[in-house]
Amino acid sequence: MAAARRFMRREFGRTRLTKTAKSLIVVNEMRHLAASNVPPFPPSVALSAASRLFSDKDLLRLVVPLIIEQFLVFSLGFSDTIMAVWLGESEASGVSLVDGICVLVSTLFSAMATGGVVVCAHYFGSKKDRMVSLAAKQLIYTMFGIGLALSALGLLLRERLLPRLFGDIDGEVMAASRIYFFYTLLSFPLSGLYSAAAALFRAQGNSRVSMYTSLLVNVLNISGNALCVFALGWGVAGVAIPTLVSRGVAGILLLALLYRAKPYRGRPAVDIRGLFRVRVDFRVIKHILAIGVPNGVENSMFHLGKILVLTLVAAFGTPALTANAAVGNLALLSTLPGSAVGAAVLIVVGQCLGAGKPDEAAYYVRRLMAGTYIAMFAVNIVLLLTAHPVIAVFGLEDDTEAFALRIYMSHCLCAMLIWPPSFALPNALRAANDAKFTMTVSMLSMWLVRVGLSHVFARYTDWSVVGTWVAMYADWTVRGAIFAARFLGGAWRRHYQLD
Repeated sequence: MAAARRFMRREFGRTRLTKTAKSLIVVNEMRHLAASNVPPFPPSVALSAASRLFSDKDLLRLVVPLIIEQFLVFSLGFSDTIMAVWLGESEASGVSLVDGICVLVSTLFSAMATGGVVVCAHYFGSKKDRMVSLAAKQLIYTMFGIGLALSALGLLLRERLLPRLFGDIDGEVMAASRIYFFYTLLSFPLSGLYSAAAALFRAQGNSRVSMYTSLLVNVLNISGNALCVFALGWGVAGVAIPTLVSRGVAGILLLALLYRAKPYRGRPAVDIRGLFRVRVDFRVIKHILAIGVPNGVENSMFHLGKILVLTLVAAFGTPALTANAAVGNLALLSTLPGSAVGAAVLIVVGQCLGAGKPDEAAYYVRRLMAGTYIAMFAVNIVLLLTAHPVIAVFGLEDDTEAFALRIYMSHCLCAMLIWPPSFALPNALRAANDAKFTMTVSMLSMWLVRVGLSHVFARYTDWSVVGTWVAMYADWTVRGAIFAARFLGGAWRRHYQLD
């Protein structure tokens, strides 16, 4: 109203017109502004609380369970590592080697789930309930099919695959790797089901179900490890089998909950009834893959780049390698809240764009990015204050501990300042069907900046392992600047329609 009154004073202050004439002219001016896609009022005025798709409480209900779930996922991997260490060095090494393969597969599932979340969120926003159901079924078919194919291929090639990947390693380590790899391969289809079903609940805006299911997975896995490793003495198999069982139970439970077709806070249900009457719709699968494949390629290249940098770190000697490994595990903690908010960005922006409200999507991105910074500052300040006792837990040598402390503190500082636009903001672009752009930028920045500068610093400075982390921070800065420019420039608005 204030903008309208200013417009009236500017245009009619010295002209005598009837109220009706003035009203008609104002209405025509507002129509002209709307036709030119320029919001007539500032976002704070135009987006009244009543018209928003998500209230502040809705955002909290979405984000808080996602943060808890991220922590549970972190603790699950940590518990498996601890159990393997209890068995001995050979067993721990074998599990660690296979975990590298598991990370790649998990990355693939996460990428496909991202595509499914975006597509379903768009259909939720546009209130196309039938398309939500269709897309949900296609996501389940796709991810279960990928898991089944990877499992079958791995079982056929596992005797030759591991020696080719890991070379001439100790016999006991190879034996442990083969046992762990066998059960891991069996879990791939179940992991695909679990990831797809959890993603569908998140797309609905219901992150509590996936949080509670993740808690169940942790309980089953940790208690199963304790039973199978300590009570039954199954060795490496005792670490792998509980993971297989927990993922299977969680996946079946989530599918059963989806079959109930229960709405969530006014949003329609994800109805997968009729799932077993398989009908493949390649048009919908194409939409999922259009976002999932670029995201998968981006994440795979990211992990490959990390491996190449790790080979460089190994050349700096044992203290540098040990410090890098210690901080690498802790670094995940410093970005947990940002990863959770990034997942929320996919859902919120996807639903807004599905409803044809790009301005509202931009409004929520700003709100969620502000929340990301607040959460990242809160977590990382605590980590900085406790840096010395945390690093001391590893019992490192003095030189190694000095390396680790410098890396750890620098990572916490950079996670607060430059991580959010580099990793949380691009999810807004992916939700706008702009995944090819994020893939291209991420790959170029990874190879040219992070890998390139790591070699430059290694050759021309005496920074040792610290140089590889500085190169990573430079990569974050470049990515974040480009993604911020893309978002603020509004180019993503041209891509968000699925059809």
